[in-house]
Amino acid sequence: MKKITLLYFTLSFFHTQAQQQIGNSNMESWDNVGQSSEEPTNWNGFKSAQGSFTSFASQQLQRSTSIRSGATGSYCARVWSKSTLGIIANGNMTLGRINMGSTTANDPGNYNISLTADANFSEALTSSPDSLVFWVKYTAANASDSARIHAILHDSYDLRDPLDANSVPHVVARAERNYARTSGSWVRMSVPFNYLSGAPALVPAYLLVTFTTNKTPGGGSANDEVLVDDIELIYNSTIGIESMEEQEEFSAYYSHETGLMLKGAATTLSVVTMDGKINNEGSIDKLNGIKLNTGVYFIQSANSSIKILVP
Repeated sequence: MKKITLLYFTLSFFHTQAQQQIGNSNMESWDNVGQSSEEPTNWNGFKSAQGSFTSFASQQLQRSTSIRSGATGSYCARVWSKSTLGIIANGNMTLGRINMGSTTANDPGNYNISLTADANFSEALTSSPDSLVFWVKYTAANASDSARIHAILHDSYDLRDPLDANSVPHVVARAERNYARTSGSWVRMSVPFNYLSGAPALVPAYLLVTFTTNKTPGGGSANDEVLVDDIELIYNSTIGIESMEEQEEFSAYYSHETGLMLKGAATTLSVVTMDGKINNEGSIDKLNGIKLNTGVYFIQSANSSIKILVP
């Protein structure tokens, strides 16, 4: 797929900074229109996947004119799920490349990846956005189901989503949200980027974004559908982002895939709940990988404290 990266320049009294946007974020440009391999320029679906099971790839991404009222363009992206022999394949649209490594939906061999050496399957981004805004219309058979958006700003590494243990140290920031059906309406969503507090300074280099029809691999029902349009990176406070210098003696990060991930020079850390109770404590090696319930926690050493949110 042809890649497009947009740059916007913001002038201030002190400096000029390039504020990048995602190429073809308005879904107006499409490749192979009318064919089963139809995909939005700069984005990828199953028909451009890699892996051992690409022969099973089906069309689950196409151009749609079912745009919202007031939209400036003519098209949006339609992403939908399919059932094959009772197995649900979630709809998937990404800036990276889909790897089809297994017919089991939640197998670690199935992931999206930023192939940093290939501009067709990676999105260069060296700015530090505050949030990701987009318009979406989500239709699902079951009211209890949720679709998902996950954006990962990372350094120059072939990072995977879902995150694996090797990818976690390369994460600069994440914006993620699981969202319910939108009752037949278009809804504007704004998802903040959460930057790793206390992490050694990482240089933003790429952005991996994934829209899926269900938060759970293989979840949902056939023909669940997500319409996506007008994606925008928001830069509210350049000073705020630049002032997030990494000063602490350790870094803390939590992912449902890998659990608690810590690194740094601290010898003993405590995981403390909002009400001051110690959930766990010990060395970084002991605490790495532990799973936490939903809530707010403080990771504390003798000299520093980092707050993390487990959604």
